[in-house]
Amino acid sequence: MREAELRKLLAANLLCAVSIVLTALVPALFLDGFSVLGTHLTWLCVCSVCVSVLNVTLCLILKPNPSSKRSSLSNKISRFLKCCIYFFMSCILFHAIIVLYGAPLIESVTETFLFSVLLSTFTTLQCLCLLGPNIQAWIRVFSRNGAMSIWENSLQITTMCSILGGWFGAFPIPLDWDRPWQVWPISCSLGATFGYMAGLIIAPLWIHWNRKQLTYKSR
Repeated sequence: MREAELRKLLAANLLCAVSIVLTALVPALFLDGFSVLGTHLTWLCVCSVCVSVLNVTLCLILKPNPSSKRSSLSNKISRFLKCCIYFFMSCILFHAIIVLYGAPLIESVTETFLFSVLLSTFTTLQCLCLLGPNIQAWIRVFSRNGAMSIWENSLQITTMCSILGGWFGAFPIPLDWDRPWQVWPISCSLGATFGYMAGLIIAPLWIHWNRKQLTYKSR
């Protein structure tokens, strides 16, 4: 395992984590009354957009999964359109799953969908950036010992941490504490966000700690 690659991963993950912190601080300088809790839907949009732009930019700059094949412009456009469709389908799928887990079906539909977009940004978008619209590659990465690089190991960890964070975030909602952060979907989106940030920090540390045991199959 090359230490330079691990340093790239650490720098990229820390940059993503810092960007999330900035989405809670910088908009308040330009938007009156902005806060993560008070204007939660606005923050969800800002966070999703910023994380998406940063992830795509880092993917283009670092090229964690370079392809030896040169694709034509038409192939690149087709790949981009497929990624957009996959991302939208992911938002719909997350929305349906969240409703099945007890979220309001008709009431708060906007809140539920924006939370689905946030979850898709933390999970599906990373898969699209790293693996492209290749479902077989996604299945391989999330199968046992399927990762072929430290970037794919990081993808596994951040994805699972994001989903678990959103799930654990739902626990306080039914409690009668009457706290403002118990309003749907604040605790879930904050849980997913903290889970994603925890995954960004844990991933490079875990990989560094287990670097001697990690062996990757050739593609």
